[in-house]
Amino acid sequence: MKSKKIIERPGWDEYFMQLAHLVKRRSTCLRRQVGAVLVRDRRILATGYNGAPSDIVHCEVTGCLRQKLRVPSGQRHELCRGLHAEQNVIIQCALHGVSTKGATLYVTVTPCIICAKMIINAGIKEIVIEGEYPDKMARDFLRQAKIKVRRLKKIS
Repeated sequence: MKSKKIIERPGWDEYFMQLAHLVKRRSTCLRRQVGAVLVRDRRILATGYNGAPSDIVHCEVTGCLRQKLRVPSGQRHELCRGLHAEQNVIIQCALHGVSTKGATLYVTVTPCIICAKMIINAGIKEIVIEGEYPDKMARDFLRQAKIKVRRLKKIS
């Protein structure tokens, strides 16, 4: 009798977070690369990474205004040429007519307050994160909106 070969497969959370890490490799941000994958019923709805809008010169060419002005992380988001990964994933859904209602967002770091507000209004019900981004207001808003936030162990 032949023994069956056991195939090691990642669980769904690990699978989607690994995809978020792959997506973040497309980021054009010089300070922090972030990837996001939006999922519903184990199906990928859209992906997003942080960087300059389409057809706009990337920061690797122009340099980082936030670095030049010594803006601390988490402050003065308007002084950035780029969109956040969470913003891009929601925009991709809007662009292609895909509902975000009830979806789960896998993102490599905790969303900032701007992204948290967009996530709330987009009807996303759960966020799975790996890393932390220090934004107490974002955490408070997500808690008030009853959006579940789960943290996974860091993928090696």
